[in-house]
Amino acid sequence: MGNSVVILSSGMATMLARAARRLTRRSLSSSAAAATVVEGAHLPLSLTEDEAMFKEAVAGFAASEIAPLVKAMDAKSELDAGLLGKLFENGFMGVEVEERFGGSGASFTAMCCVIEELAKVDPAVSTCVDVHSTVVNNTLNFWGGEDLKARYLPRLASEIVGSFCLSEPGSGSDAFALATRAERKADGSWVLNGEKAWITNAEHAGVFLVFANADPSLGYKGITCFAVDGGAPGLTVGRKEDKLGIRASSTCPVVLEDVVVGPEAVLGDVGAGYKYAIGILNEGRIGIGAQMVGLAQGCFDATMPYLFERSQFGSAVGDFQGMQMQYAEVATEIAAARLLVYNAARKKEQGLPFIADAAMAKLKASRVAELSASKCIEWMGGVGFMKDYPAEKFFRDCKVGQIYEGTSNIQLLTIAKDIKAQYGK
Repeated sequence: MGNSVVILSSGMATMLARAARRLTRRSLSSSAAAATVVEGAHLPLSLTEDEAMFKEAVAGFAASEIAPLVKAMDAKSELDAGLLGKLFENGFMGVEVEERFGGSGASFTAMCCVIEELAKVDPAVSTCVDVHSTVVNNTLNFWGGEDLKARYLPRLASEIVGSFCLSEPGSGSDAFALATRAERKADGSWVLNGEKAWITNAEHAGVFLVFANADPSLGYKGITCFAVDGGAPGLTVGRKEDKLGIRASSTCPVVLEDVVVGPEAVLGDVGAGYKYAIGILNEGRIGIGAQMVGLAQGCFDATMPYLFERSQFGSAVGDFQGMQMQYAEVATEIAAARLLVYNAARKKEQGLPFIADAAMAKLKASRVAELSASKCIEWMGGVGFMKDYPAEKFFRDCKVGQIYEGTSNIQLLTIAKDIKAQYGK
């Protein structure tokens, strides 16, 4: 069995690398790219051949390598020890990382395909890959200097997990009220003190992107981002949270007590951390949207066969007109959410304004995920409430989609701000 996994991983990694090389040679905004797909690659779901290859490869991996582990990982509230290595081996942790740093150099849409396909099988694994890739890797890629990129991106694409440390016990939605402080010493080094809360991937992280205020007198304009190694003296990862859902994804507090980092640990400019946090979370919301679409579709796919196997009153449950109307409605909602997600992804890739689109995508997809999971439990009746079937886990997993990377109310405010800019005085 060990050899079969190696063969699978090697072949899949080769296929993904080949697809990524072609992706980097194409610009989605060029007429040449439009000619490679059905008339107009601008359509959200008109994936390029290479993006479709990513999607297919991840679906195969998720079915063979993740699906058999889901139930045990959820029960134990931990990621399988060998799975993380396979995620790296198959290139899923460095999808957008440039090839010169050992990644695939693929598109953001390809990354969304990866997130969605993983979430169809286990949203917890999807969370790990999503935060690592769309948030940590891309923060370094967009704003890190060449030295920081060279130090961390090759390892983030091949061996270490990243964590994004913004939230604190006293600053959730009001993220810029953070209390963590950074004090600059005479020799140019920095001393970090504070506590971060609900940090995804903290248990496994080899690098933490820590947001701390270097000059509280400037308010949020003093916030600065630091790259801190996982083994840094004074950095402690607290007890893993016992969560309702996405249980295999580690979520822990992170405490910094006199953590000393050199001047080279500053990511970008001192005082610009708030800009980086806003920027990366705006696109990160598209990733969460992709995750929620995957969850909704995965739950739907796992439930629908049962409706035609289960017979009541002489007919398959799925043949009753009342049921047909319900699952047709849910299927339509999933399709609508997917269009919002991939439209936002395309706009982001092409350099178009996408902030409101990202907020709409996350808002809609997270609501549809809850709708799909809830309805699937209802449709299955008593067995849907049992852990023998996946619907109840999807139901537990979906709720966080309306909380992390901006609550639903924050998304609504973001959308409203955009509308006011268009119509207000």
